[in-house]
Amino acid sequence: MNYILPLIIGFIAAFVGLLAPSMLNMTAAKTSIEKGKKAGILFSAGAASVVSIQAFIAVYFADKITPEIISFLGKIAFFVLMGLAFFFYSQARKKFKAEGKNKKGSTFLVGMGMSSLNMLAVPFYLAMAKLGQENWYMSLESPFRYIYVIGAVLGAFTLFSIYATFANAIAKKAQFIAKNINYILAGLFVALALVSGFKAIS
Repeated sequence: MNYILPLIIGFIAAFVGLLAPSMLNMTAAKTSIEKGKKAGILFSAGAASVVSIQAFIAVYFADKITPEIISFLGKIAFFVLMGLAFFFYSQARKKFKAEGKNKKGSTFLVGMGMSSLNMLAVPFYLAMAKLGQENWYMSLESPFRYIYVIGAVLGAFTLFSIYATFANAIAKKAQFIAKNINYILAGLFVALALVSGFKAIS
């Protein structure tokens, strides 16, 4: 079996899923500006560490899903993905502000705390795991599920670290980045919705 495939899928899932400027990655940038790059990297590590739990829960339940549930999810996937496309499109139409108070204490723990509030993470990683299983024949058995989790953690940490490392440049262009990335993500989810809709009716 291919050990690299689940690593790549997990990495891409986390990196793309967290790419648009949001509370987490902009806080990584803000922490780096206010407390230094080391603090920004520690925040990134804390936020990424929680991804390991979220992604593991996702692949655990992904492996337990019955064919009936998969069939049901396939039917509603079109509407869910179109909803996500509309969400990112609406975000692209808004003015983006990098907000958030300068939190005290360990930046690692702050990163963990903020990342744990991301309620959409588990269903997102579950959906990406099933997508990998159905379209690229990625196994969700051990040890491949753990490799997927490692990939997701590496993807999240890489993305957060980029925001922390290039904090000043990103902060200056946050409005431009947010608008254009959200348009790209909206288009991506439209494409995935169309693929899912086609598979559901075929």
